[in-house]
Amino acid sequence: MSVLNVTALSVARVSRAVLLGFVALVLAVLQGCAMSPNANPRDPWEPFNRNISSFNEGLDETVLQPVATAYQFVTPQIMRTGVTNFFGNIGDVWAFVNNVLQLKPAESVETLFRVGVNTTIGIFGLVDVASGLRLDKHPEDFGQTLGYWGMPAGPYVVLPLFGPSTLRDTFALPVDAKGNLVGRVGDVPLRNSLTTLRLVDTRARYLRAGRLLDAAALDKYSFTRDAFLQRRSGLIRDQKNEVNWDEERYDLPEADPSPAAAKPSDQDISPAGTPISP
Repeated sequence: MSVLNVTALSVARVSRAVLLGFVALVLAVLQGCAMSPNANPRDPWEPFNRNISSFNEGLDETVLQPVATAYQFVTPQIMRTGVTNFFGNIGDVWAFVNNVLQLKPAESVETLFRVGVNTTIGIFGLVDVASGLRLDKHPEDFGQTLGYWGMPAGPYVVLPLFGPSTLRDTFALPVDAKGNLVGRVGDVPLRNSLTTLRLVDTRARYLRAGRLLDAAALDKYSFTRDAFLQRRSGLIRDQKNEVNWDEERYDLPEADPSPAAAKPSDQDISPAGTPISP
């Protein structure tokens, strides 16, 4: 049984898990009146969020992390880079739409050129030619678009499987799902395979960051929450100098996982959970 087939078992349950997540979120809102007066105003549903975070971590440890580790071990670096570039090119299409919705003409044009160059010269995005031509990425999603037009983020929320979010980003998920070109593939087995590959590739890129976070954070939940909210706030304000969220580089040496050498920098931290982003 291949690595992708192992993870495909969880893909079939994604829709059900998302529905349950939304139901749980509604229940948490209804219980808001029982919140402690000392609750964090950014995280008023912390007990609920911690439970979902523990569920996500358990799923990650038993399924996603082992599969991602095997994927990274058996797949050559050049192939992993190609997979990452391919899905990055697909993501740039939705980023282009959101740059247009945010009335960013320069970013929209640059993103459109990125997609065109990488899809043609870059062989359907397998090679990131555009970055070599200094056509920068401008990642945007519908949650950022809502924030750009003034919609407040709302409380911090942890969703089953998807991980950290905010109330605004949670409401934006269905729209982002519509913009996910992988989800529009008509061939169901191919669509499921692509979705699984994307999930595994995303988790594999953050294996090192996960080890650093486990070793360094006294309270992993609080650290992840604060880092995520800082990141989203920076993305809304387009303050690119705040936190560098570049993906893990395969051409860099592995970091020493020992606690003595595991003080992470901002660029090594990724939100807990593995969101299935469009």
